Order: sequence, then C-alpha cells, then structure tokens
Amino acid sequence: MLILSKNYKKNYAKLKIENLDDLWYLSYVIEKGDLIRARTFRKIKIGKEDDRKSEVVRKPVHLKITVDKVEFSKYTNILRVSGNITEGPEDIPLGSHHTISLEDGTEFTIEKTQFLQYQIDKLEESAQESKEKILLVVHDREEAYFAMLKKYGYELLSQLKGNPQKKTDVKTESTDFFPLIKKTIEDYNKRENFSHIVIASPGFWKEYIQKLISGDLKKKVVYATCSSVGENGINEVMKRTEVQQVLREEKFASEIKKVEEFLKEISQQGKSEYGLEQIKKAVDAGAVSELLVTDGFIQKKRQEEQFEDIERLMKSVESAQGKVHIVSSEHEGGKELDGLGGIGALLRYKISY
Repeated sequence: MLILSKNYKKNYAKLKIENLDDLWYLSYVIEKGDLIRARTFRKIKIGKEDDRKSEVVRKPVHLKITVDKVEFSKYTNILRVSGNITEGPEDIPLGSHHTISLEDGTEFTIEKTQFLQYQIDKLEESAQESKEKILLVVHDREEAYFAMLKKYGYELLSQLKGNPQKKTDVKTESTDFFPLIKKTIEDYNKRENFSHIVIASPGFWKEYIQKLISGDLKKKVVYATCSSVGENGINEVMKRTEVQQVLREEKFASEIKKVEEFLKEISQQGKSEYGLEQIKKAVDAGAVSELLVTDGFIQKKRQEEQFEDIERLMKSVESAQGKVHIVSSEHEGGKELDGLGGIGALLRYKISY
C-alpha cells in the first residue's frame, strides 16, 4: 500500500493499492459508514427516457459514497465497496446506489468517524518495506536474470548469457551454464544474506539448478514456473503465489508467536480467555490487554451482519489502552484460534465470574 497522504487525527487517508495483500488489509479497515472517494465507472443513459435509440454507456466519474457493504473475493482480486452517492457530477443523482471496485493500481480516499489504532497499524504495516530480503532468479538454458525484490518492484542486479548446445542435443547437456548460475546465486547470498531465493524457469530448466543446490542454501530456495525469461519473466514471477507466500511468512511468524503465547496461558490456566461471551465479560471488566481475532471470524460475522458487536469490543479494548491483533486463518496458529471460536484475549489479571 502506498499512503499518498494522511491525517489520522482528522480521520482521513489517501491511498494507492499495489497488490492483493493490500485488499486484505483494506477489508479490515473499510467499514459501514465510511466515506470512500475514487474514480469509478457509472452507467449513464444517453437520450430521452422514452427514446428507443437511447443507449447506456459506462462513463468514468469521480464519486464519493457512504459505505454500507464491503465484499472481498480473492478469486477476482477486487474489493467491492457499495453505498449511496454523497458527491458526484450533476448528472448523477445523489443518494443513488453505487459500487466502487478497488483493485491493483486504484487511488482513493477514505474518511472515517474514527480511525481505530488497529486500523492505523494495518495501514502502516501494509506500507512498510518488508524486512525480508528476496532474490529472484529467472533462467532457461540460454539466459539468467538476477533481481532483488523491492517494495515498489525490483532492482535488476545482473544477467548471464550461456552458450547452449543445439536443441537436438538437450539430452546430452554438458554446458557449465547451470553451475555458473548456482555460483552467482551463492555470491549474491554471501553479500546480501537473503532470507529467501526464488528460482523460476519455463519448463524443466530449473531442475538442473535444483540438482546443484545443497546445504544451508537449499533451505532458502523456493522453485516456481514462468513462461519467459528477462524482465517480463521477473514481473511474472513477482505475481506468483510462491513469492506472495514468502512475503507473508514474516507477518505470519509474528502472528503465530502471539497465538502460541495465548495458548500457553490457556494450558497453564493463566491470564487468558476465549469464547465470545467470556471475552465480552472480560472486556467489560477492563481486563483485556490484548485481543486476538482471526480474519475468518471477522468475515463470518460480516456475512451474518453481526460485525458491529465485534467492532464495539475492539473499540472498548483500545479505549482501555489494550491492543487488537488481526490473525490470519491461513496458518496453523490462526486455525488453532479458529478452533477456539476465532477470538481470544490475553488478560492484565485473572478475573472471576
């Protein structure tokens, strides 16, 4: 996420979406009652109402809507924000319903009655440069490209050219090109100490490298497939699920650690609580220091139109100087928390009911 401008005290932020993960962050930040302004498309009827020759066209417009519904689909990579129009061109009636589609590249503004601290944390987290250092290697039998992943794309480090045999001699491959790729990977790793190395190729060429990689380096390598080499190949690999998973691992690690802390307290019958009703009592008592909520639980409550109750709990925890953690349901820690109802609390002190 690129934060173009912000003033959280005035409950305003202007943002630009850069990837699929940003949509996940926003699905927890945007809520009913927020004001969203963005460039969007609106169907406009040209001609008189009773004119058979009138036509409907999609016109680009800037609109502001009051949100009443937020829908996220990871399969279409779009966050659909629906509501009534509060600002727009004169030919579009105020109060009419509209859906703004937020996707990769969209710039928009959000205004809230109040930014909660966990929502600010989510926006700031999404805008931070990843601490992970990732090397991307895209190659075939003729070329190899090496790039370092950056927050806003990648830095091309170098490229190699090989001297391949004729295609009819593939089965008797004897080139030293693949050992040279391996050596270059090792050199970059010694210099930068990469946390992950993604090696991709069209077809089976990456298998030649896979046979050569060993030792500690092997633990860092993830293999992927691409349709071409060069910078087009690098751009393709950056969008691969393998790379996205690597980028999520750091965030997942901190979430898992927090869930483990919570589970340890439960096992020792310590300062913890789970189950919605029990947590409500703990929040009312001002005893909750940290509230853990899975994204699966949030999505479920939104679908059941019961999220406002959960939001009130979050606000109460933050009002009492507590912290709210949104935990992914994708990893084992999140799944364990889901098994306990999707919500848990670390307490300042043990309470009795």
